[in-house]
Amino acid sequence: MVDRYVMSIDQGTNSTRCILFDHGGRLVSVAQREHEQHFPKPGWVEHDAVEIWQNLRRVVPEALSGAGVDPAQIAAIGLANQRETTVLWDRRTGAPLDRAIVWQDTRTEPLVEALGRDPGREFFLDRCGLPPSTYFSALRLRWLFDHVKDLEQRARDGEVLFGTMESWLIWNLTGGTDGGLHITDATNASRTMLMNIRTLTWDEELLTFFGVPRAMLPEIRSSAAPYAESRALLPGVWITAALGDQQAALFGQTCFSPGEAKCTYGTGSFLLLNTGTELVRSRHGLLTTVAYQIGDRPAVYALEGSIAVTGSLVQWFRDRLRLINSAPEIETLARTVEDNGGCYIVPAFSGLFAPRWRSDARGVIVGLTSYITSGHLARAVLEATGWQTREVVDAMNADSSVPLRELKVDGGMTANNLLMQFVADVLDVPVVRPMVAETVSLGAAYAAGLAAGYWPDLEVLRRNWHRAAQWLPDMDSALRDAEYEDWQRAVERSLGWVKPPRPS
Repeated sequence: MVDRYVMSIDQGTNSTRCILFDHGGRLVSVAQREHEQHFPKPGWVEHDAVEIWQNLRRVVPEALSGAGVDPAQIAAIGLANQRETTVLWDRRTGAPLDRAIVWQDTRTEPLVEALGRDPGREFFLDRCGLPPSTYFSALRLRWLFDHVKDLEQRARDGEVLFGTMESWLIWNLTGGTDGGLHITDATNASRTMLMNIRTLTWDEELLTFFGVPRAMLPEIRSSAAPYAESRALLPGVWITAALGDQQAALFGQTCFSPGEAKCTYGTGSFLLLNTGTELVRSRHGLLTTVAYQIGDRPAVYALEGSIAVTGSLVQWFRDRLRLINSAPEIETLARTVEDNGGCYIVPAFSGLFAPRWRSDARGVIVGLTSYITSGHLARAVLEATGWQTREVVDAMNADSSVPLRELKVDGGMTANNLLMQFVADVLDVPVVRPMVAETVSLGAAYAAGLAAGYWPDLEVLRRNWHRAAQWLPDMDSALRDAEYEDWQRAVERSLGWVKPPRPS
C-alpha cells in the first residue's frame, strides 16, 4: 500500500513553508522561503503578495522532492496564514493593487482614535468581539478607500477582491482569473471586524459602517471542509482546510476542551484559551474569536491575548542594534549576567496589544545606568516576552472560571530554554512543549486530514500529542511580585507617547 500524507501550507509573517505530515502527525518533509519585509514609512509594514505566491510555487515541489513523494500521495491540503494582513487584487487580471498591508502596520491609528470616541468600543465588541485597533483588516480597507483614488467605486463595481493571505493563495491555487475560488474561513473572517461573531456571517451594520461592499468579500466557510480541487501546483488534490495561524496552533496542540490553552511564540505571541461553544465576552482586554469550526458542527470559540512584539524584538536586537549575529545567540549573551541589572524593555513598536490596547504607546528602555551591558539588554529582551505573557494570563484568569494550570507552548522562541524557564517562573505554572514544535502547520494538517477522512476523529489526534520538554516554576514569590511591579512601572512610561494629530 502506498503511503499517503497531508500537506500543510503555513504562510507566516516572515516566510512561507510547506510541510508534509504522516498519519502519526510526524513531520516528513519541510521546505521554507522567507519574503522581504517592506517598511516604506514609520509604522508601515508591507508584503509583496506576488512574491509570497511565487515562494509557494517553489516550496511545494521542494517539500515533495525532499520526501520523495509523488503528488498523488497527498491526501489533502490545509492552509494556515498570518491573519489580519490585507490583500486587494484585480478580479480580471489577478494582479494585487499594491503591496499587502501587514497586521503589524499602524497607519490606521487616527481612524482608531476616532472610532474609540464614536461609535465607541461597545458597538464593535457587541457585533464582532473586537475593539477598534490598527490590528484588524476593516480599518485598513477603510484607509485604502480614503487614500486610493476610485478604489471604493471599483470595489462596489465588483472589480476588486479582498482577502487575507489564505484567500489570496486559495484563489490562485484553484484557478485564479480562470474560476479561482474566493473564500475565507470563520477564524480568519473573525479577525476582520466585519463578521458577526454569533452568526459567522458578514454583518450588515459593520459593512455599512465601514463602507465595505459585499461584492469584494470572500465567502465564509467552515475551517475544515472540502473546498475545491487544486488546479495549480497539485492538480486534483483537494484543499480541505484553512485556519488563521494562531487558531491552527491551538488545533495542533490538541486543545479541544474548554479551559485548555496554548501560546505560540513567534514574531508576535498569541495565547488562546478554548472556551468551547460558549461565546465569552472578555472584561479584561482579551479578544473573543472563533477557535475553529469543523464541517457543519457549531463553532468553537476562544479568548485570545495578542502580543504584537516578541520574536521580532529579538530580530530588532540582531538586525538593528547588531549586538548578536543570530537569534539563538541572545540566550548565550543573556546568560553572561545573572539578572537584568534593573533594566526593562517595553517593545511597544506597534503600540500595546492585549490586555492594554494602547495604540499611543511606543517602545522604551528604562533603568539604564553605566552598569548595564549588552548581556543585561539581552536578558531584558527575553524578559519582555515573559512579562507580556504574564499580563495576558492575568487577564485570562480574571475572565475565566478556571485558572490556568498549565501552558502548552510552541513556535521558534521555545528553543530558548532561558526564556521558557522565565515564562514558567513568572506565571508560576508548568510550561510544556510538544514533540512537534511546528504546531501551526500541524493544526492546518489535522483540520485538512479530518475533513478528508485521513484521521477519523479528534481523539486520534490527541493520542498523537507527546511532550518533548517541560519547565517548572522556580522563582521566589517575593522576587516575582517585585519584578512584576517594576515591569508595570516601565510599561506606564511607554504610554501616551504618540500625540493626537494637531487640528488643521
